[in-house]
Amino acid sequence: MRLSELQTGDKAFIVKVNGSGAFRKRILEMGFVRGQEVRSILNAPLKDPIKYGIMEYEVSLRRSEAVLIEISKLKEDVVY
Repeated sequence: MRLSELQTGDKAFIVKVNGSGAFRKRILEMGFVRGQEVRSILNAPLKDPIKYGIMEYEVSLRRSEAVLIEISKLKEDVVY
């Protein structure tokens, strides 16, 4: 699954960051690294950009950037 597919309010773990060069360096420096939890906060009206929460701060990414980040969606907490 790609980060761009994450629905507003959902959480996931980052599995892999694709891309290269300046984009890859910038995205890794912002904390988008394997195993980091990320949540989708807000989708703009035209679906671009998308606001995410990661490491206690918020960052907006273009859809074309978010599609380069592979994630594993977190399961909902089950209450018994």
